[in-house]
Amino acid sequence: MHNTIENLFSGLWNDYISITPSAEKIHALLSQQRNANSHASKSVGSANSDSQSDIINDHIALRTFNLEKVRLSKLAEHFLALGYEAKGDYNFAAKKLDAQHFEHPDKVQPKVFISELKVELMPENVQKIIHQLIEQMPNDAVTETGFLYSGKHWDVSSNDYDVLLQHSEYAAWMAAWGYRANHFTVSVNHLNTHHILEDVNTILKNAGFTLNASGGEIKGGPSVYLAQSSTMADKAEVSFSDTSRTIPSCFYEFAQRYHLPNGELYQGFVAASADKIFESTNVK
Repeated sequence: MHNTIENLFSGLWNDYISITPSAEKIHALLSQQRNANSHASKSVGSANSDSQSDIINDHIALRTFNLEKVRLSKLAEHFLALGYEAKGDYNFAAKKLDAQHFEHPDKVQPKVFISELKVELMPENVQKIIHQLIEQMPNDAVTETGFLYSGKHWDVSSNDYDVLLQHSEYAAWMAAWGYRANHFTVSVNHLNTHHILEDVNTILKNAGFTLNASGGEIKGGPSVYLAQSSTMADKAEVSFSDTSRTIPSCFYEFAQRYHLPNGELYQGFVAASADKIFESTNVK
């Protein structure tokens, strides 16, 4: 496992942008907005920024299955070992997912959102495919340094991908892409020139980026202390065991947090909003 938060997030970011080129373009776009302002703040390091710059990373998200070899708690160990602590629990009944988020005592470090598919609730043919994928992995793969951005550890056919896609966009994405950050998230609160999510969305749309409109371009708001938006995922080529196809990869999220009545900035997540954010990688 990694010895520093910076090393872990640097590995996650470099892997993420390799299949999400729009993230680098957006990162540069927002950096230009900041740098145009003479009062731009200094960088605070690579763990809580997206690439050793002054764009602050609010959180990342990771996906997995609730099978013993790769369950949520196994992925979480990589962060717990670096001082992270388990916080909120979430359930997404329609998507058959459970999730948990983790925070570091140093609030400037990015939060982590990990979800897992409840495989036992899927149709038998889907369960069989997922079990076959995970059976191809060594038992100790999940503990290796770099596992969280190691991609897929299995061969999967395009036909099996299509079967998964019929029942769960989430399962199909996992089968195709494996272990990597599903998204990084710009902290709108820390942008020097634009502190309002709606303004950020306008900049992105004017630059030609497509936003996830499921549930509205902005999910949540002041009433739940968190507003979120995201791009629709980039598309990248995946090699299946029988062919190659271009499918949705990863996306970029934007989060604006509001102060709680006690004056502290809300640090959690909103299940109803996250439910729609998941759809940023939808094929359909």
